[in-house]
Amino acid sequence: MDPNSLEAFYTKIAEQDNGDAGVMPPADLQREIGHFNVFNVAVLMRRRHERPPMTFDRRAFYKISLIQGRSRIEYADQAVEVAGPALWFATSRVPYRWLPHDQDQTGHFCIFTEEFLLPVKGALAVEELPVFQPGGCPLLPLSPDEHAALAPIFEKMEREMASTYTYKYDLLRAYLLELIHAGQKLQPVPIQTPAHNASARVAALFTDLLERQFPLATPQQQLPLRTAKDYADALAVHVNHLNRALKDTTGHTTTTLISNRVAQEARMLLKQTTWTVSEIADSLGFADVAHFCNFFKRQTGLVPGAFRG
Repeated sequence: MDPNSLEAFYTKIAEQDNGDAGVMPPADLQREIGHFNVFNVAVLMRRRHERPPMTFDRRAFYKISLIQGRSRIEYADQAVEVAGPALWFATSRVPYRWLPHDQDQTGHFCIFTEEFLLPVKGALAVEELPVFQPGGCPLLPLSPDEHAALAPIFEKMEREMASTYTYKYDLLRAYLLELIHAGQKLQPVPIQTPAHNASARVAALFTDLLERQFPLATPQQQLPLRTAKDYADALAVHVNHLNRALKDTTGHTTTTLISNRVAQEARMLLKQTTWTVSEIADSLGFADVAHFCNFFKRQTGLVPGAFRG
């Protein structure tokens, strides 16, 4: 069983929480497209002292949490201390974990797969939404008023999951979209840099192509595209044109953007897997370990072994 699958998620909760209400897969979900469920944080905290800390890893589903209490959230190569209410968006493409500092934790979280939103006419693909972008801002501190506005959405989800309403999953999709859009409204407004439409389009295509190279799931998987020319060829543009478009829209060269993303993946692989440094170097397209170590030290100031700790 994949340790990050939905089945493993429910198995772990069932073993640790002794049948508390709301922690088992919904019995009526089999007829639905995709998967959805909602959980009460306070319920799951009842037996926190009996279970090990959450593992740092990618999950096979998306997760939106409304949390309140002192805790620490680690995602990708970032770590954030949470002191008050916060809204947290976790994507299946980025490893993460939540580490509560004490028992006094409240709130809700929902989990869902991308397929769950497919029946919603006109809905955007989840992976394209700004709140679920790997380089975005997944953790949003909330004011008391913002928290008070979001909490009822989760409460409605919880009540609806327990109902026998025939079309409850259609209603839950509506609640989920309301929650996603509420979160997107709270996202920091990005600084707009002047760019011609053509440059912006090329930059968007490059960013999408770059993200599609990741994550690397096994040591045998090779990074398909590695150089600026590789990306230019894949986009059917000259490498100089690609570089100008990215400089216009992001302020960075193609090589810098690729290197930054490769370094981020390297940090994640070093922290979350048991792959050897040689295996990571090979998967990321480096000719040898020495080349990878030099690259990683330039990016982070540490050699891979020291970063892994």
